[in-house]
Amino acid sequence: MDAKKISANFIGIALIISAIIFGSFYYYAQLANTKDVLSVTGSAKTKVTSDQAKLVISLSRTAAISALSLGYSSIANDLSLTKKLLQDSGVDNSTIVESPVSMYQNYYKEGASEASYQLSQTITIQSNDVNKITDISKKIPDLASQGAIVSVQSLEYYYSRLPDLRISLLSDAIKDAKSRAEKIAEGTGRKVGSVQEASSGVVQVLTPNSVDISDYGSYDTSSIEKEVMVTVKASFRLK
Repeated sequence: MDAKKISANFIGIALIISAIIFGSFYYYAQLANTKDVLSVTGSAKTKVTSDQAKLVISLSRTAAISALSLGYSSIANDLSLTKKLLQDSGVDNSTIVESPVSMYQNYYKEGASEASYQLSQTITIQSNDVNKITDISKKIPDLASQGAIVSVQSLEYYYSRLPDLRISLLSDAIKDAKSRAEKIAEGTGRKVGSVQEASSGVVQVLTPNSVDISDYGSYDTSSIEKEVMVTVKASFRLK
């Protein structure tokens, strides 16, 4: 074997040894760093009152194929009665959103004289006056006494300032995480230093005293009073 090949082999071996030494040093340095970092989860929660409400009212009529015209007239009358109730309750007509009337054929029963169709329509109103919308929803069943076939399809409550509240809660959640870290560190005789890394979790909008949280976040729309909770995972340097 000539001198050039021997020299090349020695260089190759030296490079492999250097890589092993450097890799070992990096591994143990990372291990040491891991031991000097404490990761904890902090949370913050506050109560809010919904400041927006959305009410969807459903109108529905069943009509035989030979009486579709009467079915449309009936649902139009139901719409008129419903809009009058809304206007009498102080709802501005310009804020009432009406869907087109939809129609689909009902399941045809053998022996029936003719096919029938289901006619349906919705009315949607949204308002910052949560109490007014709630009161209106309770009046809808009263329209049955006037011959209308109307029902509340949904009543939802929202909190519009959630983005700003989330920022405030994240700050409190970081403080909670640091407090938890300090209590853990006390048991080891060490102290908590600066934040090394922090990541926020999803926002949970819950009914009061609920524990029904989700990994993907949750947003309760059924209650006026709500609890908003955020979590944050933070890593602190230990001193």
